[in-house]
Amino acid sequence: MSSQEHFYNVDLNWKEGRTGILSSPKLSEEIEVVTPPEFEGGIEGKWSPEHLFVASISSCLMTTFAAIAQYSKLSYESLMIRATGKMSKNEDGKFMMSEIVLKPELMISDGKISDKAQRILEKAESNCLISRSIKSKIVFEPNVLIGTLN
Repeated sequence: MSSQEHFYNVDLNWKEGRTGILSSPKLSEEIEVVTPPEFEGGIEGKWSPEHLFVASISSCLMTTFAAIAQYSKLSYESLMIRATGKMSKNEDGKFMMSEIVLKPELMISDGKISDKAQRILEKAESNCLISRSIKSKIVFEPNVLIGTLN
């Protein structure tokens, strides 16, 4: 990555009630975003800011891992990341995303490289720029499996 600054533009247009549409001048897809159902007036079954917050951390882990794995010539079968964000009240009594649990499951076909795979997962977690940019506690629980996809 160069030492330049990078900018990511996102536009949000209110649609109705507690619903808006996220878009970006550089992207073709839009995302409908709503207040989560845990809050008054919230809506079930749609993406919320809380989901997007957790998604940004897990997707950063995935892209960082993929880059490091490619650079390190690590061959792998699959990567699946389960991520859970915990919202709780801080000492001021205000809600915040206090903890993110990341559970990546990496499948490799060669058991001889499991230590290398584990190290690359850990390096990806420590180099994820989104994780480094937030106050939330990150709990990292990686799992390396040996096998192949059928």
